Amino acid sequence: MSGNLGSPTPIQPLSVGNVVSAGIRLYRSHLKDYFLLALRAYIWVFIPIYGWAKCYALISLISRLAFGELVNQPESVSSGERFVNSRKWQFLLMMLLMFLVGIGIIVGVVILFALFGVLSAALVGGVGQQGNPASYLLLIAIAIIITIAAFIGVLWLLTRFYLVDVPLAIEENIDATSTISRSWELTQGYVWRILFISFVTFLITIPIQIAVQIVLGIIQLVFSPLILREARFFTVVYSVLILALSFAGSAAIVPFWQTVKAVIYYDLRSRREGLGLQLRDHEI
Repeated sequence: MSGNLGSPTPIQPLSVGNVVSAGIRLYRSHLKDYFLLALRAYIWVFIPIYGWAKCYALISLISRLAFGELVNQPESVSSGERFVNSRKWQFLLMMLLMFLVGIGIIVGVVILFALFGVLSAALVGGVGQQGNPASYLLLIAIAIIITIAAFIGVLWLLTRFYLVDVPLAIEENIDATSTISRSWELTQGYVWRILFISFVTFLITIPIQIAVQIVLGIIQLVFSPLILREARFFTVVYSVLILALSFAGSAAIVPFWQTVKAVIYYDLRSRREGLGLQLRDHEI
């Protein structure tokens, strides 16, 4: 990838291939550090509230470190961790706010389909309408349109919040509420491009997910007869192995997503704010 992708104004957008390949290169060059950070983050999940805040902060730290590499301002893990730890409660508040946003989206979809139910009852409940095939065909067509529209709408909304954790992990003078509005601002007009990048990223992670599922299946086959003989001991060992492998698999995938998010964030800031950032050539 070129080391001079922060081109003069107007700044040209990075292609989908460049974004994903930059994420891969960052991921590969810092695999150990990013993997261990993600693994530590998942271990914190077992501690309610405080651990959840630490988990989200550590995962977001990966994006901060990746962004520092992109703009040729690398930062040590310890330094970056001190920064995100100082905002861990803001990360927790942001998680709560996004949970409420998710609830709002679900309620909106439920209301939409409830209105469709009322419309359906009105359409087919009239005198002489019960046996009219045209009424049912119309309802099916409307249902399909509403379902597609709802799916696209939810996808669009979720993508507008795609970067909520990144500004909070990187920018100064930002908090749980402003990082949400910041993501909304940065992603405006680029939803479908971000979705396409996410789709390509998902395809790349499929082999890891398949490998994890295969190993999980092998462990299940090995332990199934043992569990029947000594239920308590082997059940505990089996559960620990499954949990450890699941965490390790997730810890291998999440850093790649976070590095891709860092590249998207870099790209959007470069073009929206004319930062003229130089994308570092890592020689990796």
